[in-house]
Amino acid sequence: MSESTVSPGDVQARITQLFVYPVKSCAGIELQEAVLTETGFDLDRAWMVVDAQGGFVSQREQPRLALVQPQFKRGGTELALRAPGMLALHLAVDAVEQPTRVRVWDDEVPAYDMGDVAAQWFTDFLSLSDQGLPAAQAARFRLVRFDPEHKRLSSLKWTGGVEALNQFSDGFPLLVLGQASLDEFNVRLQAAGHAPVGVERFRPNIVLAGPEAHDEDRLDTLRIATGEGEVVLKPVKPCPRCPIPNIDPATAQSSPEVSDTLQAYRRDARLNGAVTFGMNAIVLAGVDTVLRVGQTVAADFRFD
Repeated sequence: MSESTVSPGDVQARITQLFVYPVKSCAGIELQEAVLTETGFDLDRAWMVVDAQGGFVSQREQPRLALVQPQFKRGGTELALRAPGMLALHLAVDAVEQPTRVRVWDDEVPAYDMGDVAAQWFTDFLSLSDQGLPAAQAARFRLVRFDPEHKRLSSLKWTGGVEALNQFSDGFPLLVLGQASLDEFNVRLQAAGHAPVGVERFRPNIVLAGPEAHDEDRLDTLRIATGEGEVVLKPVKPCPRCPIPNIDPATAQSSPEVSDTLQAYRRDARLNGAVTFGMNAIVLAGVDTVLRVGQTVAADFRFD
């Protein structure tokens, strides 16, 4: 089916990369196409690692999560997780086990515990030291699956009252980033004597080519032409940045140059001076539509 067209806007763009992150804070999967759901891309942040108290665990506390590589197999019915020094963990996508409740930021939500095998796998991997030896008095971890029947809302303050759903993401269904924004950042990083970094450091779902650096900060709705009609996304909140972009996804080692460079020019008055990079977005139209690399995007600037 040929792609539809969208009316022109102030900005013309093209989707150059799509990513889904099945397990919160683990590595992402780059896709050529992704199904859009109410909660973002299908199975994005559907799973999450929690501690013994049911609180979510991220690269902030466990940078080795960056080394966990997910892959969908068997026609998308199985999720395989691989990590250095570990046999692969295979999970049926539709498998659910014991109901539980977990915390992600300020939200307590229902979930399903994925069982003792998955729990031991993450406990063993995250307890390994840099030398590959078990750390003393290792913490215990479990893997949980979001209960798809639960409606976890994004901040109504930022969505303008729109009830936008998400699963275990930090708070919004999608993260949009302009390629030019990354390019400008890398120019600054190299000028300070550091090597450039890849887009995976910033964990976007959608990367756009065409807009100038940080134009995504001030766009209204994004209208995307697909063969199934028009998708409409709305950037609603700048994405505040924690130390996770400092973590090298290839080594799980952290160094401060990424955050230091961002702090020099990306303090955002809309978030009381927090450092931001990329825009959180919600879905206004196009649920169950397939987004593909190469699709065209039109948007107008927002003036408010």
